[in-house]
Amino acid sequence: MPLAADPSTTAVRVWDLPTRLFHWALAASVIGSVVSAKIGGNAMPWHFRFGYVVLTLLAFRLLWGFAGGRWSRFSSFAYGPTALWRYLRGTPRPGEHFDVGHSPLGALSVFAMLVALAAQLGTGLIADDEIANVGPLNRHVAVDTGLAATAYHKSVGQALVLTLVLLHVAAVLVYLLRRHNLIAPMIHGDKPLPPLVPGSADTLATRLFAAVLLAGCAVVVRHLVA
Repeated sequence: MPLAADPSTTAVRVWDLPTRLFHWALAASVIGSVVSAKIGGNAMPWHFRFGYVVLTLLAFRLLWGFAGGRWSRFSSFAYGPTALWRYLRGTPRPGEHFDVGHSPLGALSVFAMLVALAAQLGTGLIADDEIANVGPLNRHVAVDTGLAATAYHKSVGQALVLTLVLLHVAAVLVYLLRRHNLIAPMIHGDKPLPPLVPGSADTLATRLFAAVLLAGCAVVVRHLVA
């Protein structure tokens, strides 16, 4: 556990291990999906495989948003417009921990990324490029629907995901320049915070529970795309 830089703070577990593994696995899978799509040809089977991994991870994150550690739960960063305004003005109410988990702006980024990836996955599952690549669920939709999904998947959807990824990286770099490291806590899990800030549960039991959830999601996705 890293030491807190300020003696008035202590290392508080913010990101539990399942959330951290999800974050880095999702990043690697999205990169792999984009690269394999750009290569095309014999790399396309890997594009599909990476897509299935992303689908499994998103399904897990949806469940973990209700069952995970305190700061990984959607309830901890589902901010309303007034909370966002208070954050932008720098006038949080007592008890509002905008600097612990996802800030209101960070939360918007997270939800936008999840929705964009879900749309990209959904269209990929029913896509048909009329050459050699057909999504596993294409047989369940009309031809025009499959073609429209393909057009979105290859243009708007891809551009949207890449834009959100670049904005996310840019935001992390801006915070680094302001001496606020967002990367380190996503590696080791802890942030230096006031002692009264509650931490996330991150025990062997919660990690085993997360593994069971992930395995269940993988089984469902395997049956879905078979």
